[in-house]
Amino acid sequence: MVRRFPTAAPESSILGEHLKFPSGKIAQNRFLKAALTEMLSIFDPSTPGANGVPTQEIINVYDKWGNGQFGVILTGNVQVSPVHLEAPGNAMIFKEGETPARREAYKKWANVTKQDGALAVVQLSHGGRQTPITVNKTPFSASDVQLDKEVRFIGFGKPVPLTPEQIKTEVIERFVYAAKYAYETGFDGVQLHGAHGYLLAQFTSPTTNKRTDHYGGSVSNRQRIVLEIFDAIRKEIPASTGFLIGLKTNSVEFQSEGTTVDDAIEMCRAYENIGFDFVELSGGTYEQLAFQHLKESTKRREAFFLEFAEKIRPVFKNTVVYLTGGFRTVNAMVEAIKSGATQGIGLGRPITAEPDLPKKILQKLAPSAVFDAIDQSEFVLSLLASNTQIEQMGRNSLKEANNDVTYGLSDFSDEDTVKRFGKAVEEFAELLKIQASRGVAIPNVITFEGVKA
Repeated sequence: MVRRFPTAAPESSILGEHLKFPSGKIAQNRFLKAALTEMLSIFDPSTPGANGVPTQEIINVYDKWGNGQFGVILTGNVQVSPVHLEAPGNAMIFKEGETPARREAYKKWANVTKQDGALAVVQLSHGGRQTPITVNKTPFSASDVQLDKEVRFIGFGKPVPLTPEQIKTEVIERFVYAAKYAYETGFDGVQLHGAHGYLLAQFTSPTTNKRTDHYGGSVSNRQRIVLEIFDAIRKEIPASTGFLIGLKTNSVEFQSEGTTVDDAIEMCRAYENIGFDFVELSGGTYEQLAFQHLKESTKRREAFFLEFAEKIRPVFKNTVVYLTGGFRTVNAMVEAIKSGATQGIGLGRPITAEPDLPKKILQKLAPSAVFDAIDQSEFVLSLLASNTQIEQMGRNSLKEANNDVTYGLSDFSDEDTVKRFGKAVEEFAELLKIQASRGVAIPNVITFEGVKA
């Protein structure tokens, strides 16, 4: 018997309702598969032009999520610059790397994602100053504010502020190229990653944006780059095509100088007015991880950012709102929708343990997610565990797994498995540190066997 988060018997029918986007497409239900970094694409520093091509392993992963009955499935963060990554092994779309093999891989990715009716959406991102120093020692950013900490045991270089011309050529044009590529290879839309401290968030946040030109200062100036990317994409791919443009944005950053809820409300008014199809609300940055700053009353409500979403949601009249972060029980999901805080439910870590969780919820087979014995405040450990399950999903296709989407996945509801994984993390951390000291970048994926020896 699968161990699940405890909850009362839920009524889940509201989660199966359709959502219609301003540009016309319809999601078959309220579930969003949130973007989760896969780090399974080709990465070889000696052949940079081939980096970021999706592998068969990624196709296998989405073969399973593509049979999970989601309304919308977001890819992991696909990078628009070959030298500004979230991590080695990211998928990429960049004009210098155009090949038939890359294009064919993206077509396969789109097809497998849409198998049971989900809309397939590419999350487009640019690492900016959060590019690992092993990948780029002098990354672009809004300003020269360096990230002075390590993430996944790797540090970050001193960023170089983008000039206005570089904002056009190195950011806006790259996002537009990638969006057109997604459209041409069969995806239903793109999501701009404007949260969690990546490049677009480096512009919107006063913590990292110290500019004095028309891209800095006021809220409207700081969000200008996001609106310019939207307009530039829509000039190439009009709303009449039905192609979606969404945005992931922070509802709050938990920093003294960071984006406030009032800032987020003002920005979201502009996102509604310009015509974004959907906005996914999240929170936190690499510097201030969200869960650590939440009140106990908020944690008990499950959804990490619900109290902020309740303040922001009234801004949106046409743009569809998704809320991601912390949902574990159907009752909490239903409550969030009925309260008006959100229209859609984003799921991340729970669906690496159970890739078909929406299907089970809608068929009334699961009242909650599989229990996670890793404390949610242990954010890095939990994230690494999720990455490991994604790697395990990629080892075989759904057919090879006898149509069992959970085949071969580590059971992190088991305390002994969590302890063994903790030791594997310690060993992997030492390897990463050694490689980093040599200036070598490697994907941050821990290969782990979930079955006890």
